[in-house]
Amino acid sequence: MNYTKKMLRDDALKGKTIVVTGGGSGLGKAMTSYFLELGANVAITSRNLEKLENTAKELEAATGGSCLPIQCDVRDYEQVEAMLAATVAKFGKVDSLLNNAAGNFISPTERLSANAFDTIIDIVLKGSKNCTLAFGKYWIDKKEVDKTILNIVTTYAWTGSAYVVPSATAKAGVLAMTRSLAVEWAKYGIRSNAIAPGPFPTKGAWDRLLPGNLKEKFDLAKKVPLKRVGEHQELANLAAYMISDFSAYVNGEVITIDGGEWLKGAGQFNLLEAIPEEMWDQLETMIRSKKSK
Repeated sequence: MNYTKKMLRDDALKGKTIVVTGGGSGLGKAMTSYFLELGANVAITSRNLEKLENTAKELEAATGGSCLPIQCDVRDYEQVEAMLAATVAKFGKVDSLLNNAAGNFISPTERLSANAFDTIIDIVLKGSKNCTLAFGKYWIDKKEVDKTILNIVTTYAWTGSAYVVPSATAKAGVLAMTRSLAVEWAKYGIRSNAIAPGPFPTKGAWDRLLPGNLKEKFDLAKKVPLKRVGEHQELANLAAYMISDFSAYVNGEVITIDGGEWLKGAGQFNLLEAIPEEMWDQLETMIRSKKSK
């Protein structure tokens, strides 16, 4: 079976404007690319403007769509409001918000500083809150309807997972926000849903999480009943459906796409219990060296 085939018809998102946080690379880039192919205008945001500009040029050339790069630190509410204003100025409106920006690292929790814990909470939970609040307030104030918020969470948002406690904590908060606002804001014509991906390796994120030969030692595909990791197009297909009008009756849901991984064993990173103490020292050194590059 070819898991990289496109699912929706070519004009499924025609006329829509979508904002994708963390859209310059990895899964955010893959979803953005498919949205553009389906006819949407897309604004991509992150802190790295150069990466965003390169991605926008690449995707516009490949799809013929319109992709707007906007530098924005989602931890700063004023920057989020400015990003929203820039998107509206360019495209005239915004129909969907995809909260995809994230941060994560593996570590025994007792090794984390308070600042390290806060860094993940601020990006994932506070960042998603900032964007959701800014966009929601704007839509409600303008009395605009048929809007969607789609949050990327994770299966350990409800199971928890050792060694990624800040991420699990933050994602659980995002999931609770998703379900709460699905009820509260439905009367304003705003749907709120989430996707919980299992292992969908991306070079940048997975190199930071599992540097060196750890990717081979802790092969996450072995934890998946289907015995494989996800293809980026599979996630893009689901995200496009959740943002499209075809999902107009889906509200307050979290859709799991993980090949059955979480049902087989809760806690995506619990298998790291096998790492000895001295290996954590080596791992921290490797992660720091990657961050400094």
